[in-house]
Amino acid sequence: MKKYALVGTGGRAGLYISAIGGKWRDNAQLVAFCDTNQTRMDYANQRLQEAGAEPVPTWKAPQFEEMIRTTRPDIIIVTTMDRTHDDYIVRGLRAGCDIITEKPMTIDEQRALHILDAIEETGHTVRVAFNYRYAPHHSKIRELLMEDVIGQIHSVHFEWLLNTEHGADYFRRWHREKRNSGGLLVHKSTHHFDLMNFWLNSYPERVYAEGGLRFYGKENAEKRGITDFYPRTHGYRQAQNDPFALNMEDNAQLKALYLDAEHEDGYFRDQNVFSDGITIEDTLSVLVKYQNQVQLTYSLNAYLPWEGLNVVFNGSEGRLEMKIVEKSYVNAGGKRENEGSLEHCDITVFPMFAAPWKVEFTSGEGGHGGGDNAMLADLFGEPEHDPLKRAADHQAGAMSILTGIASNISIQQQRPVNFREFTLVARLKK
Repeated sequence: MKKYALVGTGGRAGLYISAIGGKWRDNAQLVAFCDTNQTRMDYANQRLQEAGAEPVPTWKAPQFEEMIRTTRPDIIIVTTMDRTHDDYIVRGLRAGCDIITEKPMTIDEQRALHILDAIEETGHTVRVAFNYRYAPHHSKIRELLMEDVIGQIHSVHFEWLLNTEHGADYFRRWHREKRNSGGLLVHKSTHHFDLMNFWLNSYPERVYAEGGLRFYGKENAEKRGITDFYPRTHGYRQAQNDPFALNMEDNAQLKALYLDAEHEDGYFRDQNVFSDGITIEDTLSVLVKYQNQVQLTYSLNAYLPWEGLNVVFNGSEGRLEMKIVEKSYVNAGGKRENEGSLEHCDITVFPMFAAPWKVEFTSGEGGHGGGDNAMLADLFGEPEHDPLKRAADHQAGAMSILTGIASNISIQQQRPVNFREFTLVARLKK
């Protein structure tokens, strides 16, 4: 039985706590929690007990190496703030552990190079938790493209829509600062750019991007006639009638994880989406050229009336379309199985000289259209042969974030960015 320690007990950790404490407790054992905040670790132990397992020792973040020496985990699960992923990944590798990390693997090239150095130095492994690869509908797209159902792919249009519940949530919390998250093109789009690499079995060679803060933020509030700039929801009566306000007192999990814990670290989970301090974009467009000559047009908007995606593949023998409407959610604000679950998914093949036909696939249960449960089975169950090769290693993690990193550079410098500019690309080819 493998032993696991988990660092970072915020909203992202719940998936792994409930899985190891519940369905997979005969295969996996949690031996420790590590965090900067004791209140959150205590709540993590409460959730572990609710899943049917015994509580585990807790260690403050400065005691990370001592935790590893004392509890001797085989694998560290990293679910901390994005900008700290590399620190715990590198320290965990050098302490003799393999790593499972939440996406994105990290937020910039220098941090990714530090991770690569540690992997080469230690021989240990890093898995990136790309649950969307495992969703049955996304796996089906991979299968169809591998079968050349529309011939050689020439171009792709990928449109991701975040609505005013889920999309707004990135502008309430630590993600709103690019230094923490790399912006939505790294934090959120790493999912989508990884899917493109996975579907096309190729990597980008050139990127051009445009983006801006067009909806959220104080400057846009003034355009919308909002003049009452309260800093956060809790304790401010002005928030009572604001549809963008997040009332943590009304949600037991958000209250336990954040409101009850903020006396320790001063972290406010419910900031006003129209306040100062937002340094990420909410309106983004990216043009990507891949090594196999496929052209991608990609857009992400974080304030739309519905949640989901439109993606179309144009090939030499026809067209493949997928439209998904997802159930909206607020991170850690409800049951994990509702996160990214499907309200509707339609996949259609349009052959060049024949009638279109609907693609049949078996929907999965649980979060992210069944992707969560399938990924957890791969991580903690008995590994099975997977012809789709959905398990994502550090190279997949690095190449997915590089599209977002290159896009951020392109926006800042107003120029195309070639992947050969990155030292990391040359290192990964070895």
